[in-house]
Amino acid sequence: MNQLTLAEVEALARAAHAGQTDKAGRPYAEHLAAVADGVRARGGDPEQIAAAWLHDSVEDAALSEEWLAAAALTARTKAIVRALTKRPGEPPQVYAGRVLATPGALLVKRADLGHNADPRRLAALDEETRRRLTEKYARMRALLGLQGDTEPEPGP
Repeated sequence: MNQLTLAEVEALARAAHAGQTDKAGRPYAEHLAAVADGVRARGGDPEQIAAAWLHDSVEDAALSEEWLAAAALTARTKAIVRALTKRPGEPPQVYAGRVLATPGALLVKRADLGHNADPRRLAALDEETRRRLTEKYARMRALLGLQGDTEPEPGP
């Protein structure tokens, strides 16, 4: 079975998340594209870029675990997607441990956090939501050993 190309993965992710919006009301695919671009800008490889496009797909029920298991993706890409999929009731420490234990996952999570915590993106939210999310992202950065990671998000 031939592996899905990055263009095919992107098209699948965009279709799976069609109609979904982020907390600011923007099309969710913009976040996926920003994370994929962030992975690319940080030197990520094609398996990590594919995982970036799919990183929220199972968690958000846009695609099923069964789909992921059968998909024409590398075992590494699938492992990264699974590592980044939060489970109901899962403590943040357990989630962070899984990300750290999965080769290639930390770079994708770093790009995800970079976009989620982008001040331009947070500025569109109400003050309470902005404060809550800023604290949440800072806690996750600390659990992942990224607390000194203050690089600006790549892009315009």
